[in-house]
Amino acid sequence: MNIIKPEIHLLSPENREQVHRYTLDILSRVGIRVDFEPARDLFAAKGFKVDDNQKVYISAEQVDWAMTKAPSVVDIYSRTGTPAFQVGNGENRQTRFGVGVTNLFYQHPEDDQVEPFKREHMALASTLGDALDQFDLVATPGVIKDLPLDTADLIGTLEMVANTTKPLVLLVSNHNCFSTTLDMLEHLKGDLDQHPFVIPYFNPITPLVLNETTADKMMMTVERGLPMIYNNYGMSGATAPITPGGTLAVLNAELLAGLVYSQVLKEGAPIILGSLPAGFNMQTMQAYYTHHTMLLNLACAEMMAHYGLPHSGTSGSGPGWGPDLLAAGMHWLNHLTSCLGKVGLAPFCGGNLNSVAFSPPTVVYSNEIITQARRFSRGFSLDEIDVAPGEIADIGPGGNFLMADMTVKLCREMDYSNPIWPGLSLEEWQEKGMPRAEKRLREYTLELLNNHPRPADHGALLEKGEAFIK
Repeated sequence: MNIIKPEIHLLSPENREQVHRYTLDILSRVGIRVDFEPARDLFAAKGFKVDDNQKVYISAEQVDWAMTKAPSVVDIYSRTGTPAFQVGNGENRQTRFGVGVTNLFYQHPEDDQVEPFKREHMALASTLGDALDQFDLVATPGVIKDLPLDTADLIGTLEMVANTTKPLVLLVSNHNCFSTTLDMLEHLKGDLDQHPFVIPYFNPITPLVLNETTADKMMMTVERGLPMIYNNYGMSGATAPITPGGTLAVLNAELLAGLVYSQVLKEGAPIILGSLPAGFNMQTMQAYYTHHTMLLNLACAEMMAHYGLPHSGTSGSGPGWGPDLLAAGMHWLNHLTSCLGKVGLAPFCGGNLNSVAFSPPTVVYSNEIITQARRFSRGFSLDEIDVAPGEIADIGPGGNFLMADMTVKLCREMDYSNPIWPGLSLEEWQEKGMPRAEKRLREYTLELLNNHPRPADHGALLEKGEAFIK
C-alpha cells in the first residue's frame, strides 16, 4: 500500500554517530559513580574497571556487548493476561500514552481546588485511565499522603490494580516497600514474569550517578523477571550542561550505563530507556519545559531507535495551572511530535503546576489531543483504489460526490463527532447561553469519574490485597 505518513526526523546518521562518540568518551574516560556496593562488586567481577572513588568505567566494547544482549522489543500485557502492546522497534510501533505520575496534590475537576493526594484520588485517577480509550497504561498517579509511610505505596498500588485492567507503570517512593509491593502483586496475580503487566520505573541521579536505591531496585526487578523503565531527568544549566547538545550527550551516557548494568545483572533483561529533559530557570530556581525539551525528547528516541532499544520519554505534563491554555500547549506539542517521531512510551500525562498536582480534566483533554495526533500521524493512501480516478472522470466538472460509490461506502467511517464538545453553529452556541468549552470539559470529566464501571474483580482484589497488607 502507498501510505503517505507525516514523520519527524531530527538527527542525521552523522549526528547519531557523533552523539554516540561523545557518549563513549564520557563512559570510558569520565565514568559513572555507582553508590551500591553489590553493583560495584558485580561490575568488577564482570571485568569492568572500578576505581577507589566508586566510579565504574565502561568501554565501547562493553556497550556493544550490552546492546547485543538486550531485547529490542518488550511485550506488555493487560492485568487479565492478554497482550496489550509492544515497546520497541517492531513493525507496528506507535507511541503509547499513560496517566500519571507521582503527583503530590489532587486538583478537583469541579474548580481546581488543590488538596494533598489521598487514597481516594488514586482510585479516581486509575478509573479515569481505565475509562479513556487513548491511554494504554496507568502510571502511579500520586504519592498518597493520608496513610502511614510503610503502607502508602502498597495501598496505592492495590488501588491501581483494582481500578484498571490496563498495564501499570509502578513507582514506589518508599524504597523499603518495593519488594513487598511486588510480593503483594504476585499474591494477587501469580507469577508476574509470565505475562508482565507491571513495569517498575527508576531514575538515576544526573549527572552520572547510579544511586543505591535505583541499583538495588533494578536488581530486585531483574530477579523477578520483569521489564523496567530506566529514565533520567536532567535540568540543563543545573544538573546537566546548559547547551542541548551537552545535555543530550550526558543523558545518553547515563542511559547506556543503565543498559549495561541491566545486562550485567542478567543477559537479556528487558529494559526501556529514555530521558525527561528540562531547562532550569535561575531566576525562579525551578525546572521548566521548553522547545529544547521536546527536541531532546525526539533526539533521545532516535538514539534508542538507532541502538535498537525500546524507548520511554516525556509526556507534556508540567506548566498548566489547570485544564488551561498553558497545559494544552505543552500537551499538543508533546503528543503530536511524539506520534510523528520515534517515541515509544509517553507515560506521564495529567500533572499541572510543575507536575505536582494531578488534574483529571487535563487528562481528559490529553485523551482528545492524543486522538487527533494519532489520526494525523496515520496519514492517507495514494493507492489507485482510494484515489478512484474512474469515479472522478464519471462525475466530471461541476458534479458532486455526495452519492458517489466511494462516498456511500466510506462516509460512516469519517467520524467528525467529539465526545466532549458538540459541533455547534454560532446560532446554536448563542441559544445555549454561550457555554464555555472548559466548563463542558469539567462536566464530561465528572461524568466519566462517576459513571465508569469498575473492573468485575474490583472488590475481590481490594479484599485480598488489604488482607495481605494487614
